[in-house]
Amino acid sequence: MPARVTTIAFEGAKAHRVEAEVQLTSGNVAFVVVGLGDKAVAESRERVRGAFAGMGLSLPGKRIVVNLAPADLPKEGSHYDLPIALALMVVMGVLPQDALDAYVCAGELKLDGRIGAMAGVLPAALAASSFNMGLICPEENGREAAWAGDVPILAPRSLIDLINHFKGHAVLSPPSPGEVVAGQAAPDLREVKGQEAAKRALEIAAAGGHNLLFVGPPGSGKSMMAQRLPGILPPLTSSELLETSQVWSMAGLLEKGNLTRDRPFRAPHHSASMAALTGGGLRAKPGEISLAHNGVLFLDELPEYSAQALDSLRAPLETGEVVVARANHHIRYPARVQLVAAMNPCRCGYGGVGKGACGKAPKCLRDYQSRVSGPMMDRIDLQIDVPPVTAADMGLPPPAEGSAEVAARVLAARQIQVARAQRLGLSPEQALNATASGSGLEQIAPLDEAAKTLLTQAAQRSNLSARGWTRCVRLARTIADIEASLSGEETPILRRHVAEALVYRRTSPMEAEAPAASVAARFSPQNGSL
Repeated sequence: MPARVTTIAFEGAKAHRVEAEVQLTSGNVAFVVVGLGDKAVAESRERVRGAFAGMGLSLPGKRIVVNLAPADLPKEGSHYDLPIALALMVVMGVLPQDALDAYVCAGELKLDGRIGAMAGVLPAALAASSFNMGLICPEENGREAAWAGDVPILAPRSLIDLINHFKGHAVLSPPSPGEVVAGQAAPDLREVKGQEAAKRALEIAAAGGHNLLFVGPPGSGKSMMAQRLPGILPPLTSSELLETSQVWSMAGLLEKGNLTRDRPFRAPHHSASMAALTGGGLRAKPGEISLAHNGVLFLDELPEYSAQALDSLRAPLETGEVVVARANHHIRYPARVQLVAAMNPCRCGYGGVGKGACGKAPKCLRDYQSRVSGPMMDRIDLQIDVPPVTAADMGLPPPAEGSAEVAARVLAARQIQVARAQRLGLSPEQALNATASGSGLEQIAPLDEAAKTLLTQAAQRSNLSARGWTRCVRLARTIADIEASLSGEETPILRRHVAEALVYRRTSPMEAEAPAASVAARFSPQNGSL
């Protein structure tokens, strides 16, 4: 009769139940592993053989057949070593079957019988909890697994420790969860001199979770301000912390089981490939956009990324998840991020106005900015021009307002959004203005007649797309919420809110070349038309 040990197969950040079955049969002496496993799974037989030899055990002189069921589910990774070894011990009479029936097992074996660390222990522990079972995992991952809650956890250092525990010769104590640690402190906005319009855009983006693009010459402070965004964002909620930690667990980035409530900030180099940004590869690991889940993805020098890599982000930015398609299955990772990007106005860096102006403008501007596709730009809510910082700005004392003051307003605006979503019965995914859509957006963002007229005129004059219209409404709702956080009274979307939202929609390189003040004047509430 075969022995059975429960383990898991990962499909993105989800863990599916798998049964590792081991049976001794007559025939030629062999060790066979079946069940649609990859190269790492096939090599398990040699690691198991070596681990047994390291403990002084020899394999039975029979044909050993290992089946990983269901056989049509792809199996990847080395964590099948431990369940195969334990099932083999059951058929050899070393361990009783009922000792393992209540546990999900996962871990890689060393040749001396030690159990090595693995990636994805937190999703495995949560899956074990959904199966109403405990988890046997490597000692190094025990503190991470303990975050799953009331799940019996055994974290042995070696196979010998596990055998002694089940035979009553020693007792394995359940591990305690890791710590909630503070991440690296984000730089303070007080260090940024000048750029008041860009700071305002940064605050609006943080308050509503909107995508943001800074366009300006080198040295104007684009990257400097983007790096200060995490310092004004509220910490992760408990549910967000669990979601984000599962992705980081799959990537093997949780050190000693410690978690942090700081929102992720990922800044991949512009040479990153499509697979690096969205996920993929041989084992379909999470990409940068998934590692930034519930946080910020910062793309510096935006036009320098390959067109294929940039356009691969378009669907995840809308849906909040990445789907890596394989011939026989699909792998999904969450990817609900806030995109922040920075770019120069042209290849030369300075655009067509001011000191160091490009001599090839406007052609240079069009050619350089057209590297970013129109649909990609349409998904960016705020597109702000960042002028050079003057010597007069640099001579000023530090601003009186820093990240702490801005963060307080951002938190208050977000609390207004969450309370409104709960009052209207909207899902948590639509709580932030940047993610509201359909009837939910109509409920939270009604426009008065003056605001609707202004937005209609803007859409006609600048060929605003339906997506652009929606994003302008979301942006106006956030501006109104920031105003409400100061006054203490929620306000509807008025003409002035739509007017400011329209200032942040750059429609072409030629319009971007115009001074920000003239653009703002065209969209000011005092003007009767655009």
